Amino acid sequence: MAKKFKFSVKVYYEDTDAGGVVYYANYLNFLERARSEAIYSLGYTNSGLLESYGVLLIVKSCKIEYKKPAKFEDKLDIVSEVVSFTKTSFIMKQNILRNNELISTAEIHLVSIAKNGKPSKVPDELKNKLEN
Repeated sequence: MAKKFKFSVKVYYEDTDAGGVVYYANYLNFLERARSEAIYSLGYTNSGLLESYGVLLIVKSCKIEYKKPAKFEDKLDIVSEVVSFTKTSFIMKQNILRNNELISTAEIHLVSIAKNGKPSKVPDELKNKLEN
């Protein structure tokens, strides 16, 4: 069973459109912060992965579904978990909840790349920590 990570964020005025609803692209910022915090919680940093393992994690694709709108001053919880791995990539499922109600789902395909931009093996230590 994959490890689940939880990250909370408050919606600020700057995150919203004129109607006080979160602008659709800002959900991607929330998801990115949650993924970064998941990596940090395992004892890694993005720059540290590059320095120690010679890899960066980049987004190859993102599929997001907006079920209900988030609004100004909402507190959102983002629950992230890896659902599958290949040698050089993994899929992370991310759910955004407001008061335990699912308001958005995302599936992010992340690829491990070397400094030259080519796919590279996901470090075993990172994979093990994401899985357990």
